[in-house]
Formats: sequence, C-alpha cells, structure tokens
Amino acid sequence: MTSGNYIFSLQPTFTQGLIIGQFSILILLGLILKYLFLDSTQQPFERSSYHPQTQKLTSPLETYELQGDAAGSPEWLNLLLRQIADVYRSKLRDDMPGANGDEVARKRVENYANSIRPAGWLDHVKVHSVDLGQSAPRLSNARSKSLQANNLIENEFDIVYTDSLSVSFSTSYLFNYPMPSFARLPVSLTISLSQFKSSVTVTPPSPTSTIPVLTIKISPNFQLDVTTTSLMGSRAKLANVPKLHELIQHQVRRLLAARGTWKVVLPGLSSVSAARDEIEKEIMNGEIPST
Repeated sequence: MTSGNYIFSLQPTFTQGLIIGQFSILILLGLILKYLFLDSTQQPFERSSYHPQTQKLTSPLETYELQGDAAGSPEWLNLLLRQIADVYRSKLRDDMPGANGDEVARKRVENYANSIRPAGWLDHVKVHSVDLGQSAPRLSNARSKSLQANNLIENEFDIVYTDSLSVSFSTSYLFNYPMPSFARLPVSLTISLSQFKSSVTVTPPSPTSTIPVLTIKISPNFQLDVTTTSLMGSRAKLANVPKLHELIQHQVRRLLAARGTWKVVLPGLSSVSAARDEIEKEIMNGEIPST
C-alpha cells in the first residue's frame, strides 16, 4: 500500500497542509468565542461588573381637585387616569415607600420575567432595578362618530404617554451545541420607554349583545420611543449593538400590536370567562381577527 492511500504522512502534501491549517483556524476561533466573549461558568453574573442603575422616581398617592372650567372639560378623564396609574404603582410596591417598595417591585418584575422566558434559550433573568415612572397617559382631541350598523356612538381620542419607565436586567443566551450548556453569552440590558403616542377608540357595547363588553383599541399606527443600552460578552464586551436594539424595538411593537385591544366586561351583566369564550367563538367563526 502506497502512501497515497493515507490522508496524512510524514511528508505533508499541499492538501494535507491546507486541511491542517483550516482545522487549526476553527480551533482558534472556537477558543476565542468560548473564552473571550462566551462564559462557560454556571454563575455568569458573578463575573460581570455591569449592573445598570436607573434613577428611581416614585411618588406617593396624592389628592387632586379640579377647579374652574376644568370640572366640565375632558381633563377629568386625565385626572382619573392619573389616579389609576398611581394606584397601580402603589400596589406593585405593596404600598411601601422608599427602598423597600423598590425591592418589592423589582422582585415582582423579576418573577414575571422568569415565568415567560424561553428556558431553553435564556438563563435565569436577574432584574437589577425598575423605574415605575411618575406620569400617566393624557387624552385629548375627543371626537365621536356614529356606527350605522348598530346605532352606536364610537368615541376616539389621541393619547400621549411621556414618562421614565425602565427596567435593567442581566441574563445569558444559552448555547446548546455541540452539547447542552456548552457556553453562555452574558447580556446586560436597560430598556427605557420615554413616549407613546396613538389614537384610542372606545366602542360601547350593543344593547342587544348577549355578553355586553366595552371595547378599547389602540391604533396599529402608534408611535413608540424606546431606548436601550446593552453589553454583551464575558471578558470582552460589545456595547450597544444596533441589531439588538432593533430586535427589542420589534418585539415591543409586536407585543403592543398583538395586545392592543381590551374587552371590559360590564359589571353585573356577565363574567370574564363567559366574555372570553364568546371572543374565542367569534375568532373561530372569523368575525374578528385573531391576534
């Protein structure tokens, strides 16, 4: 048997050298990715010094009083929205002020984030800080139009929400190839919402409806201002990757568009479960689009 039947010999040929060179490059690339950008440890957060903090703006519940012409204007609805927003902020903090309330809100957001994360792709999510904001949506430019089909009056508003909502968290993207938990890519993010603009349509229930519900829907052509800061990597870090920002923007917009319609069951006339069953039936029959 001649040496030509072997891939490798003591006197390497050009083909053998090419194969060895490519193989060594692949090994070097793998080592760079694994030990420079990726993290193969079980506790990646202990190695990262990036724990973004946001300014916490909290305000206790306040009592407001409308004066003069404001009592007869749409401003009363904005006042109502402000009070509702303050109640939600307070309850998310278990009605606790200061750092104790911040910690309660942080834990709640962290528990929710881990309940919806794709466990096969993302490691445990560690929330570092949460800013619940201090403002509320404001409605303006109210207009009405008659719906000929069922003799109802549909009301439309312009809504603007400017605030400082933000969340800072860390997690790791899991690499399960060529073996499970082969490596982790640590990711630290701060996502901030600065402004949301849209038109909102409020449709009252039909008197002949078997399950009367009030329908609130935002326009699919909403404007959303979201800013993100990010760090990716273990020892070497990539800051503010544009593609990551685009991905987050897309996911937030997709979530709002998919959940941009709310059905409010009128008290005493039906139940939430009955309304849900009716909506699912309408989706199956093609009467309303599925989101």
